[in-house]
Formats: sequence, C-alpha cells, structure tokens
Amino acid sequence: MVPGIGGSAPAHWQSRWQGVMLDAHRIEPRSWDEPDLDDWVDAIDRAVGRAHPAPVLVAHSLGCLAVAQWAVRTDDAASRAAGAFLVAPPDPVCPEFPTQAPTFTVANAPLPIPALVLASSDDPYCTLDRAANIARTWGTQFVELGPRGHVNVESGFGEWPEGLQLLEDFVVTARASAPQAG
Repeated sequence: MVPGIGGSAPAHWQSRWQGVMLDAHRIEPRSWDEPDLDDWVDAIDRAVGRAHPAPVLVAHSLGCLAVAQWAVRTDDAASRAAGAFLVAPPDPVCPEFPTQAPTFTVANAPLPIPALVLASSDDPYCTLDRAANIARTWGTQFVELGPRGHVNVESGFGEWPEGLQLLEDFVVTARASAPQAG
C-alpha cells in the first residue's frame, strides 16, 4: 500500500483493505506529512524488496506519483513488481496540490509494469482530462469513476467494495501478463 500525504487514516479504503489482506504491507517513508519524493521512492523500493512474490502496488493520490517515479527509475521494476493500481493521481500544477510536496512530479515516461489509473470526474486535485493524459503518458489503462471526488474518506469512501473488485480483476490480469520465471 502506498498512501498519499498523511498516510491514509484508519477509515480510508486503503487502510481497510490492508486490514483484510493478510499479505498487504504499507510503505514506511520518514514522513507522511512532509513528503519527499526520493524518500518515498526509497520506501517503495525497500517494501518491494521484502515482498514475495512480486507485489501489485496499490497507490492513492501522492502515492501514485511516487509509484510511477519508482517504476521509471528502477531498472528491474518489471521483474520486481507485478503491477500498479493507481487511484486519483494528483496534478502538481493544480492550485490544490499540497504545498508540502514540492518534490513530487509526474513521471514523463511509460511505466515498465502493468498499471491501471482510476480517476474521478470531479477530483479537486486533478481534472479528468489531465488524469487521462497522465495515464496515456504512463502507457496505462484508464478507468473513469464518475463524480467521486478524491476517492477518499471525505468523498464518502470507506470500504469501497467496487474498488476492491477492480483491484482483484487487475491483479489477475497483471499477474497473467507478468514475465514467467524459469
């Protein structure tokens, strides 16, 4: 799990999913509230290094930007991660983007792992058109969720069972397309 700024509260869908997924782990950056991109990328790298088999990274908000940067910076990302499920990536040029996260940028290259970007049509941190452009830049699949805010607790998302189903479907597809060892 790669939450956004603040680390995802207990009522957030990521925290709830982590509570029921026995093999789910959360990255451990130095700070959730004063995020530094390099630190978060390092935290993702450490978490992926401990995961077996190769994990599917489940990211929200700022975590999406960190996962994408990890994927494009890591030479062996395709053999170390099975995929990335990226929910509500924010746009760093949006006026609402967190001022505490000036080091976070959108990776400007295709991701070397299967990925799915999910975005809301009324996210205050990223327009739907910009989210679709980010997905195209990353070479990922894209799902429009409709008017769902930032897909967080404040938007009414707790358990989010339809999101969990989307994740489960994505995991099957991502693992099926992963290179086979041997």
